[in-house]
Amino acid sequence: MIPQLKIAHMHPRLPIIQGGMAYSVSTGKLAAAVANAGGIGTIAGTGLTLQELSTEIQKARTLIKGTGYIGVNVLFAVKQFAELVLKAMQEKVDFIVSGAGFSRDMFAWSQEYGIPVIAIVSSARLAKLAEKLGAAAIVAEGKEAGGHLGTDRPLKEILPEVVAAVDIPVIAAGGLTTGKDIAEMIKLGASGAQLATRFVASEECEAHPKFKQMFLAAEQDDVTLINSPVGLPGRALRNRFTQLISQGAAPIKKCEQCLKRCNHTFCISDALKKSVSGDTDNGLVFAGESVNKIKEILPVREIMDRLALDLDACLQSP
Repeated sequence: MIPQLKIAHMHPRLPIIQGGMAYSVSTGKLAAAVANAGGIGTIAGTGLTLQELSTEIQKARTLIKGTGYIGVNVLFAVKQFAELVLKAMQEKVDFIVSGAGFSRDMFAWSQEYGIPVIAIVSSARLAKLAEKLGAAAIVAEGKEAGGHLGTDRPLKEILPEVVAAVDIPVIAAGGLTTGKDIAEMIKLGASGAQLATRFVASEECEAHPKFKQMFLAAEQDDVTLINSPVGLPGRALRNRFTQLISQGAAPIKKCEQCLKRCNHTFCISDALKKSVSGDTDNGLVFAGESVNKIKEILPVREIMDRLALDLDACLQSP
């Protein structure tokens, strides 16, 4: 039997949260599709203007049929962090989720606006701090995740430590693509799972077809680590741009001044926008460690149905 995930007022049919992938990968259309299919959808606020964020939230709401939950993810490292989080809260989204840094302010805003906050952490210490500050749930993220990473430790090591440290729901994240993966995390104590990379290969994801094709074609050795201007390592797919990064030769044609602190090795905003728009040679393509397991583009509902079927069967097996 599939367990019920409960976070604050949210009780989705399936214990699956779609991760927020920045720069118009996780849009209102994708988030609404996940919510309609029984999960929790997330719009990535990072890389959007305040008006664009408002538009994506409103788009999701028009697409949701019946009860469905959508929230907004904002990377702590971005300069507009406070403005984007506050805008989402004013729009009365169901939750805020944030990682790649730690904000005490967002917990105060959570109290003011009555919007639950989910903190992405990679250690029991930070999980305990987030719970103390008022987090409604924790996303425990391992090194297998795509994008910016807060640890070099695997999820299977981190998850039991975080579960033991807090009394709020813990969501497993990092390299999860199948129902079997989710079942394994639930058996380790997770209340649910966050999947991001799997939803890139969906019909509702609005990234360029060339961007999606890189995910379908990826083999295990196509996944690499890069040093991000954010000051954290990032997991991405190998291409011409990652080769330039490794050589210290990534071009900086312009700086969008998107980060609070930047080491100016390249423009992360420009690199992510390029790839999502289809320039996958000269842009950065973030992806999780298990991207090689994904071989077809499907409607979100079919992805969710397959995950649920596989999850249920794996939970019932010894």
